[in-house]
Amino acid sequence: MSLYRNTIWFLKGLQEYTKGGYEAAARRFNEADLEVNVRDRSFIITGANSGIGKAAACEIAKRGGTVHLVCRNEDRAKEARNDIVEQSKNENVHVHLVDMSNPRKVWEFASGFSQKHNLHVLINNAGCMVNQRELTEDGLEKNFATNTLGTYILTTALIPTLKKSENPRVITVSSGGMLVQKLNVEDLQFEKGSFDGTMVYAQNKRQQVIMTEQWAAQHKEIHFSSMHPGWADTPAVRSSMPDFHAKMKNKLRTEAQGADTVVWLAISDAASRQPSGLFFQDRTAVSTHLPLAFSRSSSAEDQQLMSKLEELAVKFKC
Repeated sequence: MSLYRNTIWFLKGLQEYTKGGYEAAARRFNEADLEVNVRDRSFIITGANSGIGKAAACEIAKRGGTVHLVCRNEDRAKEARNDIVEQSKNENVHVHLVDMSNPRKVWEFASGFSQKHNLHVLINNAGCMVNQRELTEDGLEKNFATNTLGTYILTTALIPTLKKSENPRVITVSSGGMLVQKLNVEDLQFEKGSFDGTMVYAQNKRQQVIMTEQWAAQHKEIHFSSMHPGWADTPAVRSSMPDFHAKMKNKLRTEAQGADTVVWLAISDAASRQPSGLFFQDRTAVSTHLPLAFSRSSSAEDQQLMSKLEELAVKFKC
């Protein structure tokens, strides 16, 4: 089954996830969707010092938004801020240093932020793909800690703050790679069997899509969405998937093309009229499963994921 999923997914990707796929999809975009002023709105973007996160931050800043960059590396974050301010002429760009793989630090940041700031839109963009099984200082598998648990804690902790705002939204940057994975709640941190970083990442991205669906059902006041940016030429792809990058580099999307749907979901009225909890690709809600791939989990499994994450999260709460 995994060979079938992987083959169908790659063929789909060649047609839809590349620069050519974006250009074909963009022909139906309504450019007026992004002609908005968001100067009274506040945005958090994780992993915003490069790639899709930085590109999204820049587009939002250009439209007047107050942008909070959540980054791990201080020097790169400051450099990104300077670039964004220079390009957008918007000084309301702020840096917060947080390691998303450290659950205590995530809780601490969310608590402090909520006391000082309002928030309209959370963009969960930070992610990692570590190709060898590596544990954090808390004994958590690093991909899971960053991509899944970090996203869960940050979102959960900021939901009360989001609910105080008008038209609040949460966008999680997932990946089309999740289509090759069925949720596995029995081994969230890949303690059993061989370790394949690409498949671990895909499993994390499946978990993010399910989290989004569950949050949408629980919190009707907030508009939740997840999305696939396509195959984009970002520093993360170059470092984590060098062979893929070398083979596909001429077909990869630009960072701005990868960020387009993130920005559309974050600021457009058209996006907020879509049902909450959906998965988007090129400004369109798409299926979260490949045909005949048997990748659907049960509602009990989905709820079990949320319960396990909550159980883990509270252990690290400040």
